[in-house]
Amino acid sequence: MALTATLYDFDVALSHVDNGLHLSLQIRAARHPSETLERMWLRVLAFCWFHQERIAFGPGLSDPDAPDLYADDLTGQKELWVRVGRPDPARIQREADRAGQARVGVLFDAPSRMEAFLAEAREAKLARLARVDLLAADPRLLAALAARDDRRTRLALTIVGDHVYAERGGQAVDGPLTRGSF
Repeated sequence: MALTATLYDFDVALSHVDNGLHLSLQIRAARHPSETLERMWLRVLAFCWFHQERIAFGPGLSDPDAPDLYADDLTGQKELWVRVGRPDPARIQREADRAGQARVGVLFDAPSRMEAFLAEAREAKLARLARVDLLAADPRLLAALAARDDRRTRLALTIVGDHVYAERGGQAVDGPLTRGSF
């Protein structure tokens, strides 16, 4: 018998200062049985960082070619395509090529993962990755957020510059988001 996804509910008070966003979000994330809590939190952070109208979670681990997050405009045209974790550089370039005018982004689970991605991309001469937004979360921030396996979470999340501040259940954690460039 196959294991099913576990649903997590997040009530997020999001303040993305640089983007002028101050929102109350209700985010429902399905955690695949093989997905770690850190990866699920990475998807939630990406949802908040890249937030725009009509943003949604993709099929995730069940479809390796699909984005983890996406947004389409009202005509069905792609506006946003995001992967999280440890993507393949050639696959990201291929998707950036297909994305047209859409914003393409990757949120890595550690700066070291982003550096390895960039080294592999440079070696393969994947120059068109320069148009992709590359960010890496602080692994200590992900570990702190994933320390409790709560199915319902209230979270105050403030993003200022390239730094994330989170408050959950009276505990504050923070960490940088490192930007990468090709």
